[in-house]
Order: sequence, then structure tokens, then C-alpha cells
Amino acid sequence: MKIESSEAPHKLTLLSPAKLNLFLHVLGRRSDGYHELQTLFQLLNYGDTLTFELAPPEQIEFCISNESTAQIDLSQIPVEKNLILRAQQILKGNAKSLKYGIKIALEKRIPIGGGLGGGSSNAATTLIALNKLWQTGFSRNELAEMGLALGADIPVFIHGHTAWGEGVGEILTPTKLPKKFFLVATPNCTVPTHRIFSHEQLTRNTQPIKMSDFQSSETANDCQFVVSMLYPRVAETLIWLENFGPARMTGTGSSVFATFESLMEAEKVLKTLPEDIAGFIAEGINSLNESI
Repeated sequence: MKIESSEAPHKLTLLSPAKLNLFLHVLGRRSDGYHELQTLFQLLNYGDTLTFELAPPEQIEFCISNESTAQIDLSQIPVEKNLILRAQQILKGNAKSLKYGIKIALEKRIPIGGGLGGGSSNAATTLIALNKLWQTGFSRNELAEMGLALGADIPVFIHGHTAWGEGVGEILTPTKLPKKFFLVATPNCTVPTHRIFSHEQLTRNTQPIKMSDFQSSETANDCQFVVSMLYPRVAETLIWLENFGPARMTGTGSSVFATFESLMEAEKVLKTLPEDIAGFIAEGINSLNESI
């Protein structure tokens, strides 16, 4: 996961990777309102960059850069709206004592609200980095349990492996997939996850499949029909991408993707991307160690 580190243990710069759901089946709804799922999480070698630097005790600084840069005091941001800040709060709350504060800088590349796991990945990266810098000594399983309280996708990023996911997505079986390249296209719309999972037309009775049968089984994204109905730009982007091969939505959208055997093939398609759609190419990775 680490892409840069200073020699002294006071600063870390980490890749916060995006993910794809290669399929997403909704098996049913539980009594607590959450949905039972089956999915295959594919990690990508593309994502945000997070830099963490130790600061004086109780000092928390956070800044974001993409189109603009701003340095913001923690007290000025509602914690419930920022998974990075919520992650540092939950780790701080579980630690016995801390000698340092933290400065966090986020360089944002993953589209927001695209189903690519950007917020979950940022939270997981924060837990991993602060656990090391603050020397709190939690295991990956303990960090994953903390992360699950913030979001169902966070554990897969903490464990750092492409994985078969069940339950609400937190029951993970690491798996290895062949090397592939993905073109990811994101229309200019944001899809609220809760709107899709609460929709009356969402399929909730897909039969479970075995991991060993994945390659030979018919799979789908059960959220894709509802999202395409509610957000025409997603449907239009899928239609455009299907001109070049099978296309599918990831998560609850709005991003969609197609798979290519070579980087050259993917780059050729990316050159034809409509101006109103954002896009990037990434390689699938089985372990975050591959991205170093």
C-alpha cells in the first residue's frame, strides 16, 4: 500500500486505491434493514494519495487538493460527513493514550459518489497509517472491525486483497484474478447508495453462487437496472461503453467499467471518451503490495 515513506517514522504517504465490484448480487434483506450480498471486490492500482505527518499533541489538520487546495481545522468540518476524520476519531477513541496529533493531506482522484469506494478506501488508509504512526498496535482484524462501524466496504481495503465478499460485504475470502485492464467511465451525476437499496424495484432474491463457479456462472449488478432507470446518464454511459465490449456498473454507480486484455486496447477506447464523461484506465491488482 505504501508508495512513499520518509526514513523517520513521523510521516507516511500512501496510495488509497479504488475498487470495482465485478458483480453485485443482492440475496435478500436482513431484519436489521441491511442487505445480504455477494460480490467480487477487484482492487485497482489507481486511487487517491494520502499523506500523514505527526503533529503536536491534540493538533489535527486536514487539507484536500484537486482543483483547489484548502487547509481546514477539524472543528470546521462535520465529522459525520468525512470518513477520514471519523476514522482518526475512532482510532483515537480506541487508543489508550496518544503522544501526537496528526496532519492529513488528501490528493483526490477517485470520483465521489461513483461506487469506486473512495471514501471507504480513505478511511481504511487512515486507520492503517495512524495505527503505525501513533504506534497503537492494533491488528488488521481489529482495524477492520473499527472500520466496519463506518462502512461495509472498509474491511476489504484494510486487508488489502482482491476478495470474494459476502454478508454485507465484510465476510471476505482473498482471491487471485488474472491480470486485466479496466476502463472506468463516470458520468456527471452522483448516486446516493441509500436511495438505491431502499428502492422498491431493486432485485433482492438473487440465488447465491459458489466462488468456485464464478467464471462459469451468469453474474450481474443487481443495482444496475434501478440506477439506470433513475439516472439516465448512467444508462447512456453504459450504452456508449458497450460499443467496445461488455460493460457493467460498479457498486451503486455512477461509474461503469469494461475489461480489456491489454493497455493498448483500453487506451484506444479512452481516446473516444465523450467530453462530458470522466474516465481513467487502471490495472487490477490482487494485493496492495503490487502497487508499491
